[in-house]
Amino acid sequence: MNELDVNIAKSLLKINAIKLNPENHFTWASGWYSPIYCDNRKVLSFPEAREQVKKAFGQRVKELYPDVEVIAGVATGAIAHGVLVAEELDLPFVYVRSAAKKHGLENLVEGEIKEGQKVVVIEDLVSTGGSSLKAVDALKERGCEVMGMLAIFSYGFNVSVENFEKAGVKLDTLTDYNVLIEQAVEMSYVKSADIETLQEWRKNPADWKK
Repeated sequence: MNELDVNIAKSLLKINAIKLNPENHFTWASGWYSPIYCDNRKVLSFPEAREQVKKAFGQRVKELYPDVEVIAGVATGAIAHGVLVAEELDLPFVYVRSAAKKHGLENLVEGEIKEGQKVVVIEDLVSTGGSSLKAVDALKERGCEVMGMLAIFSYGFNVSVENFEKAGVKLDTLTDYNVLIEQAVEMSYVKSADIETLQEWRKNPADWKK
């Protein structure tokens, strides 16, 4: 844990981008029951948090991938975040659709990109990693060199770690589940007694029941 991880987690909690409710679960689109719901698009509505995330992404990209040539955002949640990072670094930007358009050029990758270019992918949230890695595959099919992916937040599921390792893609995040839960307790966002529920859920989210 470092200062950046902690500060980003605090900001997400302050603006209610992450909601924790161990007593009344949320239902994800996948059908999973969850005591947590994350909507990092809310960051865009809060200038201070937006600037913080933009600067953090920019700093991390420069540290890890100084040779990057293009920033790519994953549709739809990370398009705006990706644009902000590209602006911060004065780099070209493209985004990857979840599915190719049904008309026109039928693009999957939108924007100007050339074979062999070095790309860093920006994601707002990583759960299982499935949709994020599809974006990586789309860029590789265009002949790009995907250097790695940066996300605002990850749940840190075992299945996600395994998927990224299998795909040979490096994932880094601005903050993560462990840091978030610790800060949520410190900020009295949740009770200490709820930690066990939150930890048990992450071990096996697909089968978790309240």
